Amino acid sequence: MTLEELELLKQTAGLTTEDMRQLLLAGEVLGDQAGEMVDTWRGVIATQPHLARYAMRTDGSPYPEYGAASRPRFVQWINDLCAGDWDQEWLDYQETIGRRHTRAEKNKTDNADSPDHIPLRYVLGFLPVVILTTKDFLAKKGHSADEVEAMHAAWTKALTLAVTIWTAAYTREGDW
Repeated sequence: MTLEELELLKQTAGLTTEDMRQLLLAGEVLGDQAGEMVDTWRGVIATQPHLARYAMRTDGSPYPEYGAASRPRFVQWINDLCAGDWDQEWLDYQETIGRRHTRAEKNKTDNADSPDHIPLRYVLGFLPVVILTTKDFLAKKGHSADEVEAMHAAWTKALTLAVTIWTAAYTREGDW
């Protein structure tokens, strides 16, 4: 994906200059909470066996080393998304994240022994959990309800944009 295509995707998502300002504010609010956010999402995943299996060993046994290795990357992803420094390097990394959910690259970064593919339906289906739980974190630092709403709207647009980029890994050349 090129930066020009990213700009069109930002337009498609309705991501405005004001949203980018709100996303930076969200980054200030969420920065020291990013680990807790990841833990919250993983807590939801852990309650759903059909999702939890993708963080376990292929034999179904617990795999805490895999979670420990990937957690810092998720924390950094939250901070990078909110920073709004969406250059070609950031864009390329979003494509890498997408591939890390598929047979193309899942488990390769950590040389892990877990299922080799997370179906796209679960990646997309999990978006409401990420969107809705983030609002609670945005509200923890004393901002007004209007400010929280504005940050949450920006977060929702940015998250949707990033995950849209991830979906390229699930499509055939030219379909995306």
